Amino acid sequence: QVQLVESGGGLVQAGGSLRLSCAASGSSFSNFAMGWYRQFPGKPRELVATITSGGRTNYADSVKGRFTISRDNAKNTVYLQMNSLKPEDTAVYSCNAKKWGSWGQMLYEYWGQGTQVTVSS
Repeated sequence: QVQLVESGGGLVQAGGSLRLSCAASGSSFSNFAMGWYRQFPGKPRELVATITSGGRTNYADSVKGRFTISRDNAKNTVYLQMNSLKPEDTAVYSCNAKKWGSWGQMLYEYWGQGTQVTVSS
């Protein structure tokens, strides 16, 4: 069992920066692929960025060049550095952990409770 707790959300002006953190409890954090997703009101959750257990990253086109995902396995924490924020980045951001099997099947998936990010114009 893995529990994910996000922090770092809040209100920021357009052009500003925030860093989200997601602290994971439980074992084998380094074996999990981690990700950040966001949800706009009335819309389904969408991918923001992911990082594999090996450190390979992937970003949504809308955040490339502005957001950076990273992980610190010693601290069981994944981060999302968000720069040049825009009002359209306003959403609830959630942390995700996935463990994949050797055949590419997803074995486990966990979600955090989410943190609100609001960007004012």
